[in-house]
Amino acid sequence: MEAALLGLCNWSTLGVCAALKLPQISAVLAARSARGLSLPSLLLELAGFLVFLRYQCYYGYPPLTYLEFPILIAQDVILLLCIFHFNGNVKQATPYIAVLVSSWFVLALQKWIVDLAMNLCTFISAASKFAQLQCLWKTRDSGTVSALTWSLSSYTCAILLRFVIMLALNIWVTVTVLRYRKPAIKAE
Repeated sequence: MEAALLGLCNWSTLGVCAALKLPQISAVLAARSARGLSLPSLLLELAGFLVFLRYQCYYGYPPLTYLEFPILIAQDVILLLCIFHFNGNVKQATPYIAVLVSSWFVLALQKWIVDLAMNLCTFISAASKFAQLQCLWKTRDSGTVSALTWSLSSYTCAILLRFVIMLALNIWVTVTVLRYRKPAIKAE
């Protein structure tokens, strides 16, 4: 039963990821503006997705474990181009795209590079969210930021909540075991 539920969650996550950025792209195109979107947030998110995808490919994981990442990267690149287009100069996206493409190759130069990058992925993703929040707090204007896109993104993370809860409970049990451990009595 749990395996079937996990499989359903995996496929639903893949489905959500396939359409995750479409509401955001649609909102930007409809408004003909990228007002409210944080470029640093998008670039950090792209970096995180790229690192995760490269790590999965580097270590030969089955494609179903990372299939959503090429889709998310493609959607983010489209969104990046939209931001630059509506900010007046799509050519300014070229260096960013060049860095992302070259990063794909640099990450695989040495095992320690891809491993280190993967270990930093959670921080990169968190920084992306904080960059978007900072933009919203600074401007006090959500502009064309899609609440639906962020809600869908929340759904994909909610599935991992189970593992976070289990982690916290396992740590709690470990700490409790250590707390109530009786000292060993020395034999005389």
